[in-house]
Amino acid sequence: MEGADLAGKILSTWLTVVIGLILLPSAFGVSLGISELYMKILVKTLEWAALRIEKGVPKESVLKNSAPVGIIQRDESPMEKGLSGLRGSGFELSDVFYFSKKGLEAIVEDEVTQRFSSEELVSWNLLTRTNVNFQYISLRLTMVWVLGVIVRYCVLLPLRVTLAFIGVSFLVIGTTLVGQLPDSSFKNWLSELVHLTCCRICVRALSGVIRYHKRQYRPQKGGICVANHTSPLDVFILATDGCYTMVGQANGGLMGIIQRAMVKACPHIWFERSEIKDRHLVTKRLREHIADKKKLPILIFPEGTCINNTSVMMFKKGSFEIGGTIHPVAIKYNPQFGDVFWNSGKYSMVNYLLRIMTSWGIVCDVWYLPPMTRQEGEDAVRFANRVKSAIAVQGGLTELSWDGDLKRAKVKDIFKEEQQKNYSKMIAGNGSLN
Repeated sequence: MEGADLAGKILSTWLTVVIGLILLPSAFGVSLGISELYMKILVKTLEWAALRIEKGVPKESVLKNSAPVGIIQRDESPMEKGLSGLRGSGFELSDVFYFSKKGLEAIVEDEVTQRFSSEELVSWNLLTRTNVNFQYISLRLTMVWVLGVIVRYCVLLPLRVTLAFIGVSFLVIGTTLVGQLPDSSFKNWLSELVHLTCCRICVRALSGVIRYHKRQYRPQKGGICVANHTSPLDVFILATDGCYTMVGQANGGLMGIIQRAMVKACPHIWFERSEIKDRHLVTKRLREHIADKKKLPILIFPEGTCINNTSVMMFKKGSFEIGGTIHPVAIKYNPQFGDVFWNSGKYSMVNYLLRIMTSWGIVCDVWYLPPMTRQEGEDAVRFANRVKSAIAVQGGLTELSWDGDLKRAKVKDIFKEEQQKNYSKMIAGNGSLN
């Protein structure tokens, strides 16, 4: 009985701390400064660790590890100019050297596949001992790492799991109850309150510290919000500061339960696997939604996959064919506190969430950009590229023209055929592409 009483007291104390210091403040959108204080202590600790590593590692090793990522000085000149010094008129066997050189450059320094691996850190962040650059430095640094493991797994992980369970449970129960009410402005207000509250709880579960910039440009109703995509957490990061209509594929399991509950309270757009391949059906449903200026803005990630927080890849044009006002948003995470990028080909969702919940926390900046509309004579592709450029510039991200689907698929034959046609024109035209 004494053991049961002790366990009951510990549980009641735990819930009191969780509800009083975290749950209620997050529900009302109030910060007690605990997360900010935690981050300040953490920043000081990481700065100290970086200095210890710098003193303990030989200078030659530091210089080697701080070398620039780009190891090849590329010649970006067109094919015609690149081959001019190797060939005469017509086909020359020496042309093989040019294509071999370009092929080796692509293999050694592939600017696409490296976007689907974790972002490189300048200094070790005490999160893992599998860092390729890490070696034993000092006893004090090792003890700090051990203390960090104890804090992350024995204190933060249980706390975060508790908060995440409460947040998701409240979301399912709250949206289900709100869904029983008749359509009215009160129902819409209550639905937005439930979504905001639960998303704030889930972000607090990850020790999230988010800085929102230019909030006067927050997406308005009847518009489309487009953002770069690093993690499934992007949804919670944005939904903490405003409500959106989500667009995505209908799922089964726990995610399916959450989706079905959410759609009862708010007109989210979930597509079945067979429907999502029908572009006309998708476009029709999205146009019907934005036609109603009273409905929440649609949240879309045009890249279609997660990129590693360093770049913005090709935006699919479908989101920009619908019409309406586009509200661009740039999201940039601080990798010092944890690797937020989800490599779906390497980690399952459960494994990914475990890695996130045992990291130091989530720190990111969100920039709302001025609304953009399609200009006269501008096609959807150019409009998409213009929006992508604005997001890349604001977030300090590298802009790439490659399709993010290369993460799972091979390069389309059309790209290979384009290079073959250019080369054929050069041979037929005696070295000219005209």
